[in-house]
Parts: sequence; C-alpha cells; structure tokens
Amino acid sequence: MSLIKLIEFKLLGDDRGHLTVLEGHKNIPFNIKRVYYLTETQAGVPRGFHAHKELEQVAVCVSGKCRMILDNGRHKEEIWLDSVSKAIRIEKMVWHEMHDFSSDCVLLVLANEYYDEADYIRSYSDFIEQVRNA
Repeated sequence: MSLIKLIEFKLLGDDRGHLTVLEGHKNIPFNIKRVYYLTETQAGVPRGFHAHKELEQVAVCVSGKCRMILDNGRHKEEIWLDSVSKAIRIEKMVWHEMHDFSSDCVLLVLANEYYDEADYIRSYSDFIEQVRNA
C-alpha cells in the first residue's frame, strides 16, 4: 500500500484564470482547523523532519514545487508537489521531509487539529521505536 495519498483538485476557471476550491469533508478528507504555509525557503535547506502522533495534514504547492519524502518506518516514498491541482495527504505516524524547494515555492498545509507540540515526534529514532511498539 502506497504512502502517497494523492488528492487531485479540479481546476475551475476560464480565460481570466483558475480557481481551486479546498473544502473540508469534500476534497479535503477532514475538518480543517489550521492552515499554514511555507515561503521563501532558503536554497538547499530542507524542512519537516518529524511525524505526528495524531495530526493529519494535506499539503499542496500553490506556487512552485518541492520534493516530499514520506516514511512510515517500514518504507519510504517520494513525490514532487509541482502542480496546484495535486496535493498529498500526510496521515498520522508518517515521518515527512520537504526538500528541493523552488525559489517561488509556497507550500500550503491544511491540518485537522490545532498546533500541539506534544503531538510531534522530532527524533527519527524515537519515531522508529514508536512504530515498532505499535
């Protein structure tokens, strides 16, 4: 079973431009409680390097692109987020990393819960231990 849970958004619009709609419990598989975005990420500086015990997220590059690595403790997969109509679902207990941000990248993330530092697993060895003990 693939770690990459791809979500494709319908692009609406005409010759004036495009409109993409993100709706909780419709094309986003949960109630959206938090939205954040990464911009102006420095060249060669990866982000992420954590997992969440309970939080689920959907990530989409609304501009530019980046490479995502997802790891469930058993195997890793990677995908380029390089289209406004393509997003990925990051489920709980999936280690995730973002690499190779383009200079114009805006990575938008929708989350099903509010920020809670206690939900983060920031050490890869702790993540692997929790996966093995699950």
